[in-house]
Amino acid sequence: MDDLRRDYAFLADGPHAVTHDEPFFSGALSFCRRRYARDLAGADVAVIGVPHDTAVTNRPGARFGPRAIRAASTNLAWSRAWPSAFDPFQRLAVVDWGDVALLPGHPDRNPLRIERAIAAVLQAGARALILGGDHFVSYPALRAHAARHGPLGLIQFDAHTDTWPGEGDIDHGTMFHHAVREGLIDPARSIQIGIRTTNDEPMGIEIRDAITVHETPLAETVAAIRARAAGPCYLSFDIDCLDPAFAPGTGTPVVGGLSTHQALAILRGLAGLDIRGADVVEVSPPYDVAEITALAGATVALQLLCLFAEAPAC
Repeated sequence: MDDLRRDYAFLADGPHAVTHDEPFFSGALSFCRRRYARDLAGADVAVIGVPHDTAVTNRPGARFGPRAIRAASTNLAWSRAWPSAFDPFQRLAVVDWGDVALLPGHPDRNPLRIERAIAAVLQAGARALILGGDHFVSYPALRAHAARHGPLGLIQFDAHTDTWPGEGDIDHGTMFHHAVREGLIDPARSIQIGIRTTNDEPMGIEIRDAITVHETPLAETVAAIRARAAGPCYLSFDIDCLDPAFAPGTGTPVVGGLSTHQALAILRGLAGLDIRGADVVEVSPPYDVAEITALAGATVALQLLCLFAEAPAC
């Protein structure tokens, strides 16, 4: 009977099913062994893969990120999320929606496909936890979220500001420039954490760069985020926010970044914020070592689920 209950990605009894007995090394892959479902009736969160990397300006490979994060998440599915006092999968009905179907031969059509898929999840009343893919995927995600919730604050963990100007391009370094200009995000309620590249036009977004994070107590960074991102917000975590020592598997690594300890401690400090949606992006497995980047991405994603569990109802 035990064998019949494995492969929880397809055979779990429901979105709250306990999946701790499935081995790390086998079974159908889904995020933390959650059941695959497109029927979102009763779902609180849908995990959505967006295997897109045609917007990168350096090394490709992030299209394999959703698969790698799901595989690494099997390491996290065997017990309650640590150090959380609760199991997010008992508080939330979480399903794995699968991946957005993209068109490699028609890259210009993909932004709308991504936006529509995420909009459908939001219309069903679920929050979206998005696994990228390159960072451009945050742009159609923000369009879908702003259409439902209005302009949002942005909490961005990143090595790069991604607010460089660009007209009509599909580029992972310009999408927040477009998001500000289009009114998708409110720069007065937005903050970037871990930045370590030069951009002299922050477009009104507060920047707390990596040096500041390293040289001040983490509680000060948490307080700065909480003060800035009051009200409904969207959280975007580019894995290159982490130093390449902790996340080598990414397209545009920049030295001097945050450690996984720092990033996770800051995220834990954001409990109770009104986070309407979130993503983890830029995991590029071809450049990873021993899956440490994918595991970091999966762990960040699991922490984001904990934040969803403590956020106010939408």
